[in-house]
Amino acid sequence: MNLIDIWCEKYRPKTLDDIILSEQSRAQLNEIVKNKSIPHILLQGPPGIGKTTLAKIIVNDILKCQHLYINASDEGGIDTVRSKIVGFAKTKSIDGNIKAVILDEADGLTPEGQRALRNVTEEYSQYTRFIFTANFKHRIIAPIQSRVQEIDIEPSIKDVAKRCFDILKKENIKVSEDERVKFVDLIRKYYPDIRKTINILQKFSNSGELKIVSTENIDHIASEVYSKLSDPLALRKYTINHEIDFQNDYQMLLKAVLEVIYKSNLKDKVKQECILVISEHLYRCSFCVDQEINFTACCIQLYKIIYQ
Repeated sequence: MNLIDIWCEKYRPKTLDDIILSEQSRAQLNEIVKNKSIPHILLQGPPGIGKTTLAKIIVNDILKCQHLYINASDEGGIDTVRSKIVGFAKTKSIDGNIKAVILDEADGLTPEGQRALRNVTEEYSQYTRFIFTANFKHRIIAPIQSRVQEIDIEPSIKDVAKRCFDILKKENIKVSEDERVKFVDLIRKYYPDIRKTINILQKFSNSGELKIVSTENIDHIASEVYSKLSDPLALRKYTINHEIDFQNDYQMLLKAVLEVIYKSNLKDKVKQECILVISEHLYRCSFCVDQEINFTACCIQLYKIIYQ
């Protein structure tokens, strides 16, 4: 599959007018455009809502400036700050305009790296602006938060649904009345993660017609997983054999298992411990290579909490 065939890339917004934003965040950005000045910015919110896309729109479409992009999850140490960021930030741009540093996933910066940035943002503000993106605002230290203008870009669910349906129309995907109902449920299920929603819609549209896998299948599989927690080998075999049925979406399956546990007759304390375990493994889904092993490890921990 070519990059252009991936819907979330094909329909990635290129301008400020095209990106989906809350009314408040759009007003903030329009004010910046109007005044032709930009502060240091923190774009925060859950994954898939367009933080990185908006950061690139700011430097390419609004500022039209020379910029440095760094993914802090990959290069989050103090050495990166000292060598790459300071070296870029302390010099004037070629055209004399403001430059920008995009620190994507800035919540992945080490504490030492963040502390080193405190003074950098102020010392070189004459030449450079910093745009931070973060999934978890609380992981950004207070001294940096106090130096930036925070923009929460989470869009409305209505706008997300409209954008997703427009993509289906542009791709000439047929949508029956029954699938329209499932479409609405799918939007609600994955909101506000626009990227994941679009990827899932593309997966369910390979035939040229939207065919969304019913959540009833997922609920049944989750119930079976719960009943097999005491036998990890049997559970793993069952899960692998039914990967097609839940579209290999282990995050969705973990959430469904959580619902089964939540509705069970387990004591509240046990449920609370299970929720903590599942939340931890949902977080690990973003980093691990093998989702199935992560899922099985989660189930083993759940068994220890529930039965031991």
